[in-house]
Amino acid sequence: MRILATLIVAMVLGAAPARAHHSFAAEFDSKKPVTLTGSVTKVEWLNPHVRFYADVKDQDGAVHNWEFELGSGTSLVRQGWTRTSLKPADIIKVEGFLARDGSRLVNAVSVSTADGKKLFAGSSFEGAPKQ
Repeated sequence: MRILATLIVAMVLGAAPARAHHSFAAEFDSKKPVTLTGSVTKVEWLNPHVRFYADVKDQDGAVHNWEFELGSGTSLVRQGWTRTSLKPADIIKVEGFLARDGSRLVNAVSVSTADGKKLFAGSSFEGAPKQ
């Protein structure tokens, strides 16, 4: 009985990372491209995706905090990113695709910094540039 309980716990814990990872099409809409400009508020180097948040003004001048999903930390480092590529208060422009559920979530394809540097975001979108 103890072995069965251990196996069940191991299976549940082992499935958690797989459940957290998703395909692009499951969460994002390739027919809804977006370009947003804002100020970075937070950066999280987590698995399976690096994420950052930015305050973005809408057409009416209201500010909303958006979440941007990037590729894995490993893929970003291979493309020239470092943990300090984005910092709070940096002004950025992001090109990507909106979430299917209408939330303020974007799968980023590229991130341009105020100094004009364009970083590819390791997007899971099939047509995204790889470098």
